[in-house]
Amino acid sequence: VDLNSVRRRISPQTTRNDEYSAHDDAIWTAAWGKSERDGSETIITGSLDDLVKVWKWSEEKLELQWTLEGHQLGVVSVDISHNGSIAASSSLDSHIRLWDLESGKQIKSMDAGPVDAWTVAFSPDSKYIATGSHLGKVNIFGVESGKKEYSLDTRGKFILSIAYSPDGKYLASGAIDGIINIFDIATGKLLHTLEGHAMPIRSLTFSPDSQLLVTASDDGYIKIYDVQHANLAGTLSGHASWVLNVAFSPDNTHFVSSSSDKSVKVWEASTRACVNTFFDHQDQVWSVQYNSTGSKIISAGDDRAIHIYDCPM
Repeated sequence: VDLNSVRRRISPQTTRNDEYSAHDDAIWTAAWGKSERDGSETIITGSLDDLVKVWKWSEEKLELQWTLEGHQLGVVSVDISHNGSIAASSSLDSHIRLWDLESGKQIKSMDAGPVDAWTVAFSPDSKYIATGSHLGKVNIFGVESGKKEYSLDTRGKFILSIAYSPDGKYLASGAIDGIINIFDIATGKLLHTLEGHAMPIRSLTFSPDSQLLVTASDDGYIKIYDVQHANLAGTLSGHASWVLNVAFSPDNTHFVSSSSDKSVKVWEASTRACVNTFFDHQDQVWSVQYNSTGSKIISAGDDRAIHIYDCPM
């Protein structure tokens, strides 16, 4: 597929940015995974056009590998298992689907109940998938069983965002009213409730060392919390509108954010300074992710485009 890659120099640090027109409607979600089996890299995108697309990233090019059909409504969230073999997608049709990335075939479809699947996230061991629900519960599904195994109850509002800590100890959820909850996975106990934002939490991410939690909100701010003590460690401003997504680089040094101000920003974790801003999208940017080494960033949004950026290492 010739996707008319547009190449241009953005800034001294970022040598290239390729743009791919990827879907027929807004792209709401993207994930970047690496196969443990053969080291190949896969990018998955989910769109309001009801499709999940699987792309191979090789030799600095994006090639469409599969178009996965099955969802009846827009695809809200995608994730890739840690060994790179399975993808999960959730949709406004309230189903979670599991896909085999080797064959492009659906493995399972799980009914999450009425409007009860938003963000999906694989557990670090990839045996479970967590998703937020409109009743303030985090529902945990078994990948093998395809069934709901248990729930964690925030006793709060609709959960928009979910993240597991890489060490497997914690699960964080962000709600539509700006409340963040952190659970101890082993005991199922609610450890901390954080009230730093007063507006929806669209995204949250743990640092690779599981020490920090970074949150993104419609209030335009990014907040950094010390997980163990539940202290607010920093508030970052710079986006002119809703912050829609945040992701940490695998080497713990940077994180990236995307916003409805059409920009993607790279932040240094130690100084909390914004070190790069990209204005390549024509509309709000729903998703931003690093690849497994942290050498690349992908962004996708309402303009139906995928951008790939080179990161300074």
